[in-house]
Amino acid sequence: MPLDHYISQVYLRNFYSPKLGKLMYAIRKSDLRAFTPDAKSVCRIEDGSTNAYLKKNRLVEEFLKEIEPKFNKALAHLQDDNIDSECIYVMAGFIAYVLSCSPASMRIQSEPLRGLVEETTRLLDSSGSFPPPPPELGGKSLTELIQKKEVLIDIDGKFPQALAIANILCLTKLFGNFKWEILINPFKDSPFFTSDFPIAIEKTATPGLLNRIVPLSPSVAVRIRADRSIDEERVDFTFSRFQRSRRNLSLSKVASINKLIVRCAETTVFFRDNHDWVRKFIKKNANYRIEPEVMKIPLARGNALWSVQYISEIKGD
Repeated sequence: MPLDHYISQVYLRNFYSPKLGKLMYAIRKSDLRAFTPDAKSVCRIEDGSTNAYLKKNRLVEEFLKEIEPKFNKALAHLQDDNIDSECIYVMAGFIAYVLSCSPASMRIQSEPLRGLVEETTRLLDSSGSFPPPPPELGGKSLTELIQKKEVLIDIDGKFPQALAIANILCLTKLFGNFKWEILINPFKDSPFFTSDFPIAIEKTATPGLLNRIVPLSPSVAVRIRADRSIDEERVDFTFSRFQRSRRNLSLSKVASINKLIVRCAETTVFFRDNHDWVRKFIKKNANYRIEPEVMKIPLARGNALWSVQYISEIKGD
């Protein structure tokens, strides 16, 4: 079975430490264990890119052939403010891939599907589509069993992954037509971190609408500003709606972004330089992650489902 990397090795190598050679520093969020891996030994799963729900079960690997070999060239163009359509495609495609195939994304995207299954079950149950419950279940309906958490809906994470892979080109096209802010970090003693889910979310003034901040190297990140006014059906790979701006960040802004990166990491934070302040900073922000929530909006014949994401403190058992 192939060991597939859900965070590309070519990306992670940009965070290698000069002091370590071909290694980087890492801290696991759960126990603050520190170690020094290379890009090959982390962020990988056996058959992680294989998906039996798709006709071509290795379809995403074909997509990655257009992304990974061009990543460093695209990063150089972005750093030099020489952004062309290929640069946009590669960066947007990298982000779309992480949002499709990483364990964090599969966990997050399972929740809306679980909500949909529960709501469909309730509607079918109320219409009498199910046979009477057996005595072994105490005469409780399936709706009651789900409400009392005596029956749990389990979503195979490979299914939302399949949906995302099937739409990965659409997602790439959409990201490439949003507004980008190129964030320059000039502080060598406070470089950007990255992680096993290097796509931090950021609230906007519009409820449910999130910006995404992605560290691309220790000195460069990109903020992609979501825009609901863009028609997904009309954007194309000319990226005609693409706009960019460039910002040199203050030290406080760098710290704010690093806080989001650590909090949104699924299990592990990676970084180039092991400064004295790093471990304490990660420890302060380690007990958080992205959580999904499905809200129900009552309608005449059922509920409309609205899925949101937020950064939440991890609660103990």
